Amino acid sequence: MKVNRETKRLYVGGLSQDISEADLQNQFSRFGDVSDVDIITRKDDQGNPQKVFAYINISVAEADLKKCKKGGTLQIQLAKESFLHRRVRIIKT
Repeated sequence: MKVNRETKRLYVGGLSQDISEADLQNQFSRFGDVSDVDIITRKDDQGNPQKVFAYINISVAEADLKKCKKGGTLQIQLAKESFLHRRVRIIKT
């Protein structure tokens, strides 16, 4: 049976400030093929990390996407397409 995989961009919130791209790559590769991990750290006025989240591009089947959202304390949802990604997609077509 062929599994229909689509590339999705996930928003993953609630990360610790010492998380690495390799950590996220290893965690999410159990569910599909991870092509890109972008960790973003928002800092307060004093430069202290306040919020850490990531965007992950992953080729995943719908059933596996539900598994990766289930359980745990991370906030995982489909990300909105960024302006730059949308522009590149339009230029390519």
